Amino acid sequence: MDRHEQFRSAALDRGIPQDEADKFADQLRFAIWAGPSAAGDEVAGQLGGLPRLPVGMKWPGGDYPLPFIGSVDCAALPRAEGLGLPTDGSLLFFLNHEEDMEEHPTTEFSRALYVPAGTETEVAPPPPGHDTRTFFHEPIPFLIPESRLTAWVQPVLPDWIEERDVEHKADTVKRLFDELKHIDRLCELVDDLWPDQKRHCALRLGGYCREIGGQDGPWTQMAFDNVRSRQAADPDMSGEERFRLRREEAYRLTKEWVPLAQFPTQGEFYYGCFLISSDDLAAQRFDQMRSFTMFTE
Repeated sequence: MDRHEQFRSAALDRGIPQDEADKFADQLRFAIWAGPSAAGDEVAGQLGGLPRLPVGMKWPGGDYPLPFIGSVDCAALPRAEGLGLPTDGSLLFFLNHEEDMEEHPTTEFSRALYVPAGTETEVAPPPPGHDTRTFFHEPIPFLIPESRLTAWVQPVLPDWIEERDVEHKADTVKRLFDELKHIDRLCELVDDLWPDQKRHCALRLGGYCREIGGQDGPWTQMAFDNVRSRQAADPDMSGEERFRLRREEAYRLTKEWVPLAQFPTQGEFYYGCFLISSDDLAAQRFDQMRSFTMFTE
């Protein structure tokens, strides 16, 4: 029995109607969280340090090398329902948060690199001149101190369920919220089945995008761009219709795009978020990842 079926079965045992349990389960996601490993933990990746790159591959970024955030060993990760990560090989993440923050989405200042199992790799030396280099605007090192990561599965709910607030959400979400008459009991059930492990998380794979600071989240930004394109073809579109479409589009995008990786950066006010479509994830097209560095203030 997978975790969604476990949830539905437990909800029915508590007398919650099946249609509500099903609708709620459709919003429930399972993410892989990774944090510092302790004695006895299985190591599933590393934060910082030097990456293992395919033999002969140059450090990503070319003439402007990208800081290495960390990597995960896909074979050592626990399985999370609905998150179609590779079952083996490794995923490496690179990000220059200062430059990436200037434009959304970018590909020039971020990279998600998949190294298939069996690839001959080697520990990459620091790019020339970068072993002691710091960022231009911040006194933080280019190289992040290395630490080992262990991973676990965490249930994740959208913000509108967590906060019970749909005032600025799509009409589709408002209707769904009204239909969830037992939402408090359903949330309690999630907590009972999968209690918070109270462990520090340094890297999140899957789930929902975190809301950071006062800016729009990645899905909202993508929705804004998509609706602006529609508006160009329909210049008479009213402001009210634009807002409605943006909210509906943002909700639709949450179904199609998944956070590949989310992580705090070494910069005090920057947070990294890599998104990928479910189709590209299934096809292992990691070059199609979109990066949305967020400002926390």
